[in-house]
Amino acid sequence: MASNQDDTRFRVLHLVQQNPDISQRELAKAMGISLGRVNFVLNALVDKGLIKVSNFRKSDKKIRYTYMLTPSGVAEKIGLTASFLKRKISEYEALKAEIETLRREAKGGS
Repeated sequence: MASNQDDTRFRVLHLVQQNPDISQRELAKAMGISLGRVNFVLNALVDKGLIKVSNFRKSDKKIRYTYMLTPSGVAEKIGLTASFLKRKISEYEALKAEIETLRREAKGGS
C-alpha cells in the first residue's frame, strides 16, 4: 500500500509540472499542508534529482524560484500517477459497493 509520503510527492510533482513558477506558499495552500512540509518535500525531490530549481527576480526586492521536473522526475511522476490512479479506482469501487449495500438496507432488504 502506498504511503501518504507517496501521495505528497505525487501531488508536488503534479503541481510543479502544471505550474513551474508556483511558490512554496501556493503549493502548501493547494495541498493543505504546512509550508515547512512543502519545503522539506521539495528539498528531498531536488536532492533525488527529480526537480531542478532556478531562481529569478520577480521584482526589485523578491527572488522567486522556478521548479522543473527532470527526466527522472517525469518518470517518477508517471510511476506515482499509475499507483495513485490504481489506489483511487480501488477506493471508488469499495465506496460504490458500500453505497449499494446501504441503499439496499435503506429499502428494507439485506
